[in-house]
Amino acid sequence: MDRIRIVGGQKLNGTIPISGAKNAALPLMIASLLTNETLVLENVPRLADVRMLIRILGNHGVDHMIDGKRSGDTTHAGQTIRFTAREIVDTTAPYELVSRMRASFWVLAPLVARMGEAKVSLPGGCAIGTRPVDFLLMAMEKLGAQIDIESGYAIARAPKGLRGAEIVFPKVTVGGTHTALMGAVLAHGDTLIKNAACEPEVADLADCLIKMGAKIKGAGTSEIEISGVGSLQGAQHAVLPDRIEAGTFAMAAAMAGGDVFLENVRPELLQSALDHIVSAGATVTSNNHGIRIQRNGSGLQPVDVTTDPFPGFPTDLQAQFMALMTRAKGTSRITETIFENRFMHVQELARLGAKIRLEGDTAVVEGVPKLTGAPVMATDLRASVSLVIGALVADGETTVHRVYHLDRGFERLEQKLNGCGAILERLSDPG
Repeated sequence: MDRIRIVGGQKLNGTIPISGAKNAALPLMIASLLTNETLVLENVPRLADVRMLIRILGNHGVDHMIDGKRSGDTTHAGQTIRFTAREIVDTTAPYELVSRMRASFWVLAPLVARMGEAKVSLPGGCAIGTRPVDFLLMAMEKLGAQIDIESGYAIARAPKGLRGAEIVFPKVTVGGTHTALMGAVLAHGDTLIKNAACEPEVADLADCLIKMGAKIKGAGTSEIEISGVGSLQGAQHAVLPDRIEAGTFAMAAAMAGGDVFLENVRPELLQSALDHIVSAGATVTSNNHGIRIQRNGSGLQPVDVTTDPFPGFPTDLQAQFMALMTRAKGTSRITETIFENRFMHVQELARLGAKIRLEGDTAVVEGVPKLTGAPVMATDLRASVSLVIGALVADGETTVHRVYHLDRGFERLEQKLNGCGAILERLSDPG
């Protein structure tokens, strides 16, 4: 099992290219099930989750082709992948595949929309909380699907097709909004989604669906209107840049100090996080090509943060910001409102010398003068990269174990940080 060794104490100076967003790429790939024509996705990141979803889609009969490199491509250019679901050969998504990646449960909506039926394994537990699929199933029932739960599977049937409806989510849900969108685009009649997620990845999916012939208004707001169409066609779409990766590297630069330019970033997608980084003492400037993060030798200031749905502070950056605050000159409070168990990185940061105590859904972080390298264990995707951020300034060496979590969401992390002067090395156990 791979691990990463990090030698702390190096400032970061240079340019880091930001990859396509994992959280946008996955629903876009799943949308290929909605048409028998080819969907061409550009700027797809090279991630373990992308490879796993390709396997899952292949189980349903989706062919894929990865384009070769083109003249002028950089080593960090995203992939172009062509997905063709000419014929759906299997409407069952088995447990052994769905259990490895929760987002694969979203295949339920396009399978029912196109084929009138689907049998998808319930995804089971998750390290950062229960993340129930109740809202996703509720959306499908509103669209006319009959849902039965049998032997750990959600079985959905709509033999005469889905029909438009009003869907009101009791709380904001990205997965529920993705599901409702992909179900409604082929439904008979009109659909109105209320309390929809406003995340940029939802708008990106809607933009792609519109290119495929869907009729959607209001994506990116809390109310989305969809008029169902008879069929969708192929299209070409570029995955938007990853705001979580951008925020992560911005916090790494603020932590280590130096001068880093993050290439291919849309600052409006992570403005709340950037505002908090500025409050902590870094300088952030932007231009048409990305954002620049600078911090001189001055110390970090404590900043309180509460996670919220977009445009609030992203839950996917909470662990990284906590790592940053471990070196602040004072006490900060970090409140998690999205997931009930997203503080597992606290104990691992404590192994580096951080002082953090938990008060319900709030972590109270008392900044310390220094962190010290130690062996630590990644518990989930975002927690794992928070340990890397801490290790960048820790005295001595830190070894992060279970880095397969990192590979799910960060493309070429070591190369990107090493290119700016950090010292990271991936180690593999023999055999």
